[in-house]
Amino acid sequence: MSTIHDQAMNYVYQQVLQRLLSFFSRAERTALQLLIQRLVVAAGGMERMGEYKVMVTPSGTRDSCYMLALLRAAQLSIAGRAPATFQLRVATLRRSESGTAALNNMHRSFAALFLYDDPRVELLMVEHRQVLPFNHLAPLGMDSADAHRTNLLMMGHRRTRGEKLEWRDDACLAWAEFYGQIARWSNGVDAWLASESPRRQKQFVEDLDRAVQKAGIGALKPNSGTFDELFALLDGLGGDLYRGFYSESERQCWRPEGGFESCRRTTFVDIHDMAVGNLEERWPLLSEFLGFEAEEWVFHQGEGEYADPLIEAHLRGLEAEFLSDRSYEAGFSEHVQRMLANMQLQRVPEPVCEQMIARLGQQQTTEELREAAASWLHQTYGLNEAQWVCLLFTPFIERGAGLERFLRSCHPGMLVALPDLHRAMRGLHGPEQVMQWMMDVSGLPVRLIGRLYAMEPLPAHGAARQTLETALDAAGLDGSGVGDRSVER
Repeated sequence: MSTIHDQAMNYVYQQVLQRLLSFFSRAERTALQLLIQRLVVAAGGMERMGEYKVMVTPSGTRDSCYMLALLRAAQLSIAGRAPATFQLRVATLRRSESGTAALNNMHRSFAALFLYDDPRVELLMVEHRQVLPFNHLAPLGMDSADAHRTNLLMMGHRRTRGEKLEWRDDACLAWAEFYGQIARWSNGVDAWLASESPRRQKQFVEDLDRAVQKAGIGALKPNSGTFDELFALLDGLGGDLYRGFYSESERQCWRPEGGFESCRRTTFVDIHDMAVGNLEERWPLLSEFLGFEAEEWVFHQGEGEYADPLIEAHLRGLEAEFLSDRSYEAGFSEHVQRMLANMQLQRVPEPVCEQMIARLGQQQTTEELREAAASWLHQTYGLNEAQWVCLLFTPFIERGAGLERFLRSCHPGMLVALPDLHRAMRGLHGPEQVMQWMMDVSGLPVRLIGRLYAMEPLPAHGAARQTLETALDAAGLDGSGVGDRSVER
């Protein structure tokens, strides 16, 4: 029965491969052969392919689903011509903003590629430092949401003065920690494949350097800026990239405990050059075969997997209203116009631009969009507008240097309590009402506000890029030549 079952499944897998290949252009078939050759060389020869384990870390974006399909084609092609093919680990990081669209895109792709129940494939999902089987229907746990909210706030409050609130600091730190740990899980993997361009890799390493400094664990060692040395950099940082914020008793270990190799053998295999053709050529494979449903306005905005353009525009609107003495509408509309200009410079297809315009609403008032963005942020992170405004001001860092300005601008009635607030942040006893106000307005417990209060200011060069981007914005430029923030995933 086992032999008959194996033969039947091999027939199914070959049918999947044939259907996959029917969507490939000549250039994509050539890229597939080059990918196979690269994997054979990395494994040390075709005879060792059965012992070779490859890992990919999709996020549910268009390009990550496409590259997974290409890698599956390589796995099945090798299986048809050799005694054994490589093992495949597919692992993704589950976070609060991991929307159902991305999870459903991954699920449909996995099903179309027959990854479920294939013994040569592991489908994993990491949530709150716990390795779990992939399940697109599983709700996000309350502990996971609480931890993510706290990490987001702690990273956000560590900005330097004048630095815009960005999503990518916390996201970059979380993904870097995920890469370093999931490669060691359950006997580890031999290779991590990623399709980011060299410029995108360089940007990630630069962002990580900034993020680890904000997290209080020092700067990265010198690096060429690519993923070739990423695991070595991560090993030098240690396994817990958030440890600068929390006491040992507050930290969550990676689980299941004892399931991680102490020594990693993983190498990086760059496959960014395997993505050939354009979106129009790939779209039949993505939509008809993989069942991909696009939210393209999200994936053309620089750090596409980190932010929705509506939320970005909302935060710029809040900055204008509360920090720059301008209107919310002015900050919102200026950011929308800048995004559209960037999309035109990147030659984004016109239908995609039209979709984003529809998303940001010619048919909706700015007030309606503001309410929609605030509702999404509250549902996703559990933070209200007052707490986001507090985060924009970063009033606690540098021993409360910005606290008085924050109070004068947003909570003038609390100015009389300024000495009590400073006492509470130094860890001294304060009135219960003052302590409760601090927690309500920030979304953080007083003990963590005190840690922000005591942390040393960031080095000046840590905000150099942000300062330059702010200057470029003021000059009406998009900054696309500074580290190249563009991304197509």
